Amino acid sequence: MSADQTLAFDPDCHLFTPCGFPAPGLHTFLYEPIATVGSFEFTKPMLLAFLSSIVVIGFFWAAFAKPKLVPGKMQMIGEAGYDFVRRGIVYEIIGKKDGEKYVPLMVSLFFFVWIMNLWSIIPLAQFPVTSLIAFPAGLALMVYVLWVGLTFKKHGFVGGWKNILGYDKSLGAILPLIMLLEFFSNLIIRPFTHAVRLFANMFAGHLLIVMFSLATWYLMNGLGFVYAGASFVMVVVMTAFELFIQAVQAYVFVLLASSYIQGALSEHH
Repeated sequence: MSADQTLAFDPDCHLFTPCGFPAPGLHTFLYEPIATVGSFEFTKPMLLAFLSSIVVIGFFWAAFAKPKLVPGKMQMIGEAGYDFVRRGIVYEIIGKKDGEKYVPLMVSLFFFVWIMNLWSIIPLAQFPVTSLIAFPAGLALMVYVLWVGLTFKKHGFVGGWKNILGYDKSLGAILPLIMLLEFFSNLIIRPFTHAVRLFANMFAGHLLIVMFSLATWYLMNGLGFVYAGASFVMVVVMTAFELFIQAVQAYVFVLLASSYIQGALSEHH
């Protein structure tokens, strides 16, 4: 699949014409560079990721730059969003005492991931940044490094390994097997699943919306017009469902990040 393939398709391609259905594939997620500096290529997903950070920073700056005792609409929305992550995720998972210092990070993660997901249904953008594995993997790696660092900082070198490997003398003869399983589970599988869970949901959702959108256009020819209506209904349904999934995946990503930190700070694995 060549990198110059994009979402473009022949607008004259319809049902009952010689051409076949232009099914979306991996080329749906490839974009030609907007700008190139040496070997570095700046693409549309990178631009959307950058804009996501600007949106999050700009929103919270506008909401809290001049806080008032009686909040305005912007401050009220900002406080509601901040409090949702703080009380609904961080306090519930990590606890109020230990979790307070991690609230800004988790709030930033939640809204950054959510906005990157949300681009999927924004006109002109129409692409979820997290459907490219590099972005979820980068965020998951950041959480992974924080988790490992906190584990060894809290428990020391030996205690940190005991925490990660689930060391428990009461397990007896099966302890080595449990420690081996915990090693692979925590140090290898955990960061992988943390990234892939977000990536896979956004990838699949975007692919379905694109498929039904193309099908709607493709079927608008002759008797196919009847089926085009059904396909368009699926576009609306999938878009509404995707709105829900976008928020849920941001929530799950931060929920898991909080649980990893809680595990690093707890006395027992």
